[in-house]
Amino acid sequence: MNVIVLGGGVIGLTSAWYLRQQGHDVTVIDRQARCADETSYANAGQISYGYSSPWAAPGIPNKAVKWLLQKHSPLKIKPSVSPQLYMWMSQMLMNCNLERYSINKSRMLRIANYSRDCLAELRSNYHLSYEGRQKGTLQVFRSEQQIEAIQKDLKLLSDSNINFQQINASSCLEIEPGLKEVKEKIIGGLHLPDDETGDCYQFCQQLATLAESEGVKFTFNTNITKLNVVDNKLESVETSSGKLRADAYVVALGSFSSQLLRELDLKSPIYPVKGYSLTLPIINSDLSPVSTVMDETYKVAITRFDDRIRVAGTAELAGFNTELPQKRKETIAMVVKDLFPKGGDLNRAEFWTGLRPMTPDGTPIIGKTPITNLYTNSGHGTLGWTMACGSAKLLSDIVSNKQTDIDPEGLNIGRYYAS
Repeated sequence: MNVIVLGGGVIGLTSAWYLRQQGHDVTVIDRQARCADETSYANAGQISYGYSSPWAAPGIPNKAVKWLLQKHSPLKIKPSVSPQLYMWMSQMLMNCNLERYSINKSRMLRIANYSRDCLAELRSNYHLSYEGRQKGTLQVFRSEQQIEAIQKDLKLLSDSNINFQQINASSCLEIEPGLKEVKEKIIGGLHLPDDETGDCYQFCQQLATLAESEGVKFTFNTNITKLNVVDNKLESVETSSGKLRADAYVVALGSFSSQLLRELDLKSPIYPVKGYSLTLPIINSDLSPVSTVMDETYKVAITRFDDRIRVAGTAELAGFNTELPQKRKETIAMVVKDLFPKGGDLNRAEFWTGLRPMTPDGTPIIGKTPITNLYTNSGHGTLGWTMACGSAKLLSDIVSNKQTDIDPEGLNIGRYYAS
């Protein structure tokens, strides 16, 4: 079967890989000059299976109001008249209760666990060098309230077979010795030892080369303009390189998926949640993170590469705006300076922004659509790389009409028609 994958980020690329492994002829279409040149380029560097959790949670509305009044806030909202923003926010608020949170988190953990196994298998079968580490995530707490709030997640982690340990401050320092300079700021943590780290961009470049060697075709520098549907079947895709046809199509365009699908009257509430990152060279390895440290107070992740530190955070609701305001840089710079003041050189930091494709319930949209030969794999939010391999393997089985390894219930676009 001929399959066209729309989008060449980490989700589109892994989708193409697994579809090719099923024996399909696969072509990837992307507007950039190579894979992973947008949201996948300088993300947090985390592969955070245990940290897979929806932003829509009990208590978030009240927290959001407080955050908006803080200087170094994890959330920023740019005033807008966009109906898509207000619709998305209203849907997110509807998911901020314990029942919906538990359902959404269990779905996300289902994908994340599966993705962990798929990536491990991929890494064991092929040599992929992307500065990867398998040393876990340490979520650090600065207050007793944060420790109390995390308790609701522990049972869900346990039920989903996620390996974790709630630890005291001294144990945090054993796992991340670089925090010894600021030990008075930390009162405890949650350690997720099975989480991983690495450079997503390097991963994508190597997987793209491997995929091409196995027969995947890439059409870069090509804009997608329209999907042509006839009798409830996608007939062709119009692009700047001409009209392209296939037997099946996968939309994996991240934040831009929703716009394309909306033209076909398909409900796909994916909003571009803007995030920022800094990448700085290490100047003192002993006072840098070993793996990933997640600061629960500011929702900022600090991740170790071989000779660099990647710092990422902030959720900004500003549409498709990709400007780089100095104020956002100050927040994430403040966190790495606060926790690892002697680890990296902030004067040589590279500042970046990306649009994370977020659904209001946190769960990505994977699988069939009401159009018979059109599929989606999008809406992974901040967990694109975390869920990439599992989402792609699941998607490839669905497209191939094979029995899936995990239950696909509640993961496709149909959940938005049922509510």
